[in-house]
Amino acid sequence: MLGRLSVPPTVKRGEPFAVRVIVQHAMETGFRRDYDGKVIPMNIVDRLACTYGGREVFRAELGSGIAANPYFVFYVVAHESGPLVVEWKDDRGQEGKVAADVKVA
Repeated sequence: MLGRLSVPPTVKRGEPFAVRVIVQHAMETGFRRDYDGKVIPMNIVDRLACTYGGREVFRAELGSGIAANPYFVFYVVAHESGPLVVEWKDDRGQEGKVAADVKVA
């Protein structure tokens, strides 16, 4: 699964900064049917977590009410420069991951 992650190029120590993530995923609810009338099986991203400097700073457990290609925006307080990693998993076991380096000034 693909995704994109956006963080500011530099952030000030002690201040919150926006983390923007988009996950490319169909997010099938299990309620739609194909052209032959067969039910399209459910397939959703059900877990998303973010770590910053090795510590978990955000977690979401998702359900079938989320649209395709879910987009998340959340804020993290800048403490030190380090890696910010967002990982997700769908209900079929497929996983995705994106990362960026946070530079604290």
